Amino acid sequence: MKNDEEFLISPDLENDNLTKEIEGVNEAGESVKLPVVKEIPLTIYLNKQEIVTAMTLGDMPDLLAVGYLLNQNMLKKNDVISEVTYDEDLQVVIVRTKRKTNYEEKMEKKIRTSGCAVGTVYGDIMDDFSSINLDKNTKIKTSWIYSISKKVNTRPSLYLKAGALHGCVLCKNDTPLVYVEDVGRHNAVDKIAGWIFLNNENTSDKIFYTTGRLTSEMVIKTVQMGIPILISRSGFTESGVTLAKQAGLTLIGRAKGKRMIIANGIERVVFDSDITSVKNEDVISAQRSIIT
Repeated sequence: MKNDEEFLISPDLENDNLTKEIEGVNEAGESVKLPVVKEIPLTIYLNKQEIVTAMTLGDMPDLLAVGYLLNQNMLKKNDVISEVTYDEDLQVVIVRTKRKTNYEEKMEKKIRTSGCAVGTVYGDIMDDFSSINLDKNTKIKTSWIYSISKKVNTRPSLYLKAGALHGCVLCKNDTPLVYVEDVGRHNAVDKIAGWIFLNNENTSDKIFYTTGRLTSEMVIKTVQMGIPILISRSGFTESGVTLAKQAGLTLIGRAKGKRMIIANGIERVVFDSDITSVKNEDVISAQRSIIT
């Protein structure tokens, strides 16, 4: 994990273990070499019980494991984690809690979601979903949305280096705090959830930005983290919008350049921008190409 002046956590571009160079042939029939991201099988244990093996980028295994267990409702908000250990050779991460756990029956009851790779949401999560109250007083200015998009999309990242990744960013106002990437968007959001839990971070005033689709899974996990505002460059699914309305989540999609669509929670949005001064997506893309 590499820090900079603005981001508390951000992609580590100097970690050569996250990418590998391959050979290919381009559109002109020329041989080329290019970096591609790796997929690492990471097995997550909760105490003595094996829970899941996830295909992941391979960085931040502690955050991913804790966040996954939280978002599967296996870790509770009041749980005390006594230790998180990672064995790089075995590609195993073990989360140990003071509370004794046994989720053998729970492991048999799961719903497969539309997430990349293997995203799962366990059925009883929905029992807790309707009881979560998101902060109704949190606001987001349209100028913050444009600022967040520019800061994230023009920042050097593994995606710009090798592609094939989803990014998730935890923000406060227009400031990105935690920026993570992974081969599956559910992995990326789990890393954010793990960081929040391990740092005892207040989420009622936070904004969640993702590059991926706004599906039911993304909405559920954002609500579970207690974050009242979710933004994406991408679009919505019908179930994602329905669940956002049920939870009172502000859902903003297709946020590219000047454009955005607010599908729910407009009462939190402050329209303070002169959109004529906002750069188009093609200008932002040109800035991104200069950086890379």
